[in-house]
Amino acid sequence: MKLHTIDTGFFKLDGGAMFGVVPKAIWNKTNPADANNLCTWAMRCLLIEDGKRLILIDTGIGNKQDERFFTHYYLHGDTTIDSSLAKLGFHRDDITDIFLTHLHFDHVGGAIKRQGDKLLPAFKNAVYWSNDKHWDWAVNPNDREKASFLKENILPIKESGQLKFVEAHDNVKFTDDIAIRFVYGHTESMMLPLINYKERQILYMADLLPSVGHLPLPYIMAYDMFPLQTLTEKKAFLNEAVAKNYILFLEHDPINECCTLQQTEKGVRLDETFKLNAL
Repeated sequence: MKLHTIDTGFFKLDGGAMFGVVPKAIWNKTNPADANNLCTWAMRCLLIEDGKRLILIDTGIGNKQDERFFTHYYLHGDTTIDSSLAKLGFHRDDITDIFLTHLHFDHVGGAIKRQGDKLLPAFKNAVYWSNDKHWDWAVNPNDREKASFLKENILPIKESGQLKFVEAHDNVKFTDDIAIRFVYGHTESMMLPLINYKERQILYMADLLPSVGHLPLPYIMAYDMFPLQTLTEKKAFLNEAVAKNYILFLEHDPINECCTLQQTEKGVRLDETFKLNAL
């Protein structure tokens, strides 16, 4: 097995929304905002070479939305899925599996492309993986979350016939070396891959821990549907990560790809940060 970071560029989101009840005077020290109170975030995906399978975890925001949509999110950076894959000698047609942690637009937008007046899978040879509980939640969204679940990102996956569901229970095996952990605070049944790699375990954090700036327990996004559930899940996972010496892969941290944690007098805090390819 080989793992590769796939950078898909950066976007901006409101700093207050990203840190919830935490005052700007505190979070601005680690994630400085611009004049419009917007912070920069990565959309970092993970590519897994596993035998004959080439698995991509999440797909970034994509480029098919209209200009008005993108004026809200200020996409920037020099990398895309295609350029990142090309650096590794791959093409999107080589991807066998798209594993979607959840169906918010910054995770699934790149899964579908616009071709003329059609919306088609951007990875024509891949199986797209979700779970039935989250899929139902996304296609029948509540009023608070529906702006994150865009039908043009989701429905064409099912229409293509390339959609499959994993079993929605904790520690279900996706492959021999990839287990799936489920969390419910950010959104219904978000999936976190736990990967055995080079005698270590790497946990893909998705939106349970967007960045190292979110390590203190109260630092929870206003985007989370059930923040107290996130608090419980986050505390349990951070303690587990310390106890089992997990490596955390960070999808949205604008600087840090991976980190380890340590127990301190103030609770679980950052130990080391490093690039995935340093392993």
